[in-house]
Amino acid sequence: MSLLDRRVRGFRLVDLVGLSLLVLIILGVYLAKTMAGRERAEIARIERQISVEKARIRLLQAEVAHLEQPGRIERLSVAYLKMEPVTASREATVDQIIDLARAGPPKKEKAPSVVAAMVNGGDAIPGVPPPPPPEAQPLRVAEAQR
Repeated sequence: MSLLDRRVRGFRLVDLVGLSLLVLIILGVYLAKTMAGRERAEIARIERQISVEKARIRLLQAEVAHLEQPGRIERLSVAYLKMEPVTASREATVDQIIDLARAGPPKKEKAPSVVAAMVNGGDAIPGVPPPPPPEAQPLRVAEAQR
């Protein structure tokens, strides 16, 4: 009697080995599908996160475009820094530029530190813009009905 014809409890040994291999393959496929489902869910989660981040990037780009508008920067420079456009009388001629170059850079005075300005009670603190001008407060509905 050969090994292939040997019987265990009425079944041939080859049939039992084949059946056990089939069960192992079925379990392996089930585990592979389960892991693939988890990976698919993880990929979907990451793709959703990427789309949310892209939306945030578009929003931030729109905000930067708004903040960099020349008209807005000009309004802020006039309101906070009291700046104004340069007039033609402030432009230098070629001779004045040559004289300025020969004179060298202007001497800088030592500016007081922010801490010293705060201790001495100075109104203007170097490097800190002044507060915005007060605006008219809107009348509230409850105040208007009194």
